[in-house]
Amino acid sequence: MKRNPYRKILLATDGSENSKSAACSGLEIARCTGAEVYAVYVAGISCCSPIMPESYDWEIGKEGSEAVAEIEELGKKINVKVNPVLLQGYPAQELLEFAEKNDIDMIVMGTQGKTGIDRFLLGGVTEKVIRNSKAEVLVVRSPCP
Repeated sequence: MKRNPYRKILLATDGSENSKSAACSGLEIARCTGAEVYAVYVAGISCCSPIMPESYDWEIGKEGSEAVAEIEELGKKINVKVNPVLLQGYPAQELLEFAEKNDIDMIVMGTQGKTGIDRFLLGGVTEKVIRNSKAEVLVVRSPCP
């Protein structure tokens, strides 16, 4: 009997259309494999400096909650349960640490949707995750069907 290679999938989201497109692909893989899914939003440290007003931290938390809630809704449409996770720190580092601590088999992320010559470059967070992840990383560019 062949072991399912994807038991736990991390869907990295920043609330962008690009990350939602990536989540669609990850959710479809989870639907086919029965994998457990985590939608992870990381509020960057530069956003949450101690000198920032408390209302700004609340706004960042609200943005993260909305981002993971959208992924939860996408999962409900295809009967895939999504576990929401909100973290604070350096995004690539937090994603990698969460993946390692939770035995994640696959990380699914989007690229940055840039134009011009930059369209050939990955976002900084995505590139750091690809270079340092022990889990497989799926980078998705295409829009959600």
